[in-house]
Amino acid sequence: MPQPAHLTAGVEYMSHSQVVSSLLIGLLGALAPSSGSAASAPAHGLLLVANKGDRNVSIIDPDAGRQIAAVAEDGVTGHELIASPDGRIAYVPIYGDSGVGKPGTDGSNLVAIDIAARKVIGNLDFGHGVRPHCPLFGPKDGMLYVTTELDQSISIIDPHTLKIVGSIPTGQAESHMLILSHDGKRGYTANVGPGTVSVLDTIARKTIAVIPISKQTQRISISMDDRWVFTSDQTKPQLAVIDTATNSVKNWVPLPATGYGSAVTPDGHWLVIAIPKANQVAAVDLTTMKVAHTIDVPSAPQETLVRPDGQMAYVSCDSSHKVAAIRISDWTVDKLIDAGKGADGLAWANGR
Repeated sequence: MPQPAHLTAGVEYMSHSQVVSSLLIGLLGALAPSSGSAASAPAHGLLLVANKGDRNVSIIDPDAGRQIAAVAEDGVTGHELIASPDGRIAYVPIYGDSGVGKPGTDGSNLVAIDIAARKVIGNLDFGHGVRPHCPLFGPKDGMLYVTTELDQSISIIDPHTLKIVGSIPTGQAESHMLILSHDGKRGYTANVGPGTVSVLDTIARKTIAVIPISKQTQRISISMDDRWVFTSDQTKPQLAVIDTATNSVKNWVPLPATGYGSAVTPDGHWLVIAIPKANQVAAVDLTTMKVAHTIDVPSAPQETLVRPDGQMAYVSCDSSHKVAAIRISDWTVDKLIDAGKGADGLAWANGR
């Protein structure tokens, strides 16, 4: 029977029986896994972790607090990842074997992983080394936006065909991380080595401003009302607060130590930020722009993801092979979840 022309560029398709099985899993809820079959997701979703050292993706049941599968990326190695809005496919840029701005291999591809089937089903070849890193879905157009830092650009990818359909220049080197406004009209990149943030017009596909931050900056997030963009100064323990109306730094928030990955809670009240050198996570009250809580976590916290319901924050802890699940209601660690070596990028796959 011919397959539908939905995903090309080397993407495989589930068989008829696999499709039926997937639908039944979604309808019937959690089923016990059997040999060679996919365990079902909790009703609300799955947590995905990019494990740099193991070169794989952990699939985690967040309710049970355990890894239920690990999928090899077939590449060296993915640092970040994103799940499709329907929770079926994970997209993992293969960055390379080094850190940003450091010598090493230059990744040149992105892989698509079927989360239920637990296997790579597609590959995009950029054609040359670009060190692809941070993937995000456009909130309005459904396109996949990926930082391609060696090209000093954002590549725009059709996730169904795995074809590049456009690009946006950042005007800066080491455009490592990206955040998009909630209307999809603006993008902001943290340019690590230059210590700047590029402001992008995603409709016109051009850079409209470059904001100086420090000698080096890392990671980036945005407030729920798109009023503020946050990035961590890597030379001092402070967080830059960028006013998106003026494209300038409006304020600095003192931190316990140098900050890293951050995420805002859905109610807009809190910014949850990893503090790697202190082995802590800090909660910044966005009404006062001050740290209100600190939480001890395993060593080398990296990335922060807030669950869509706002009840839990997940923080990957690189050298500990753990993910800390933090209850936002009382700012305590609810559980520590085993992941892989070099646990870094986090993504949420919506339940089906």
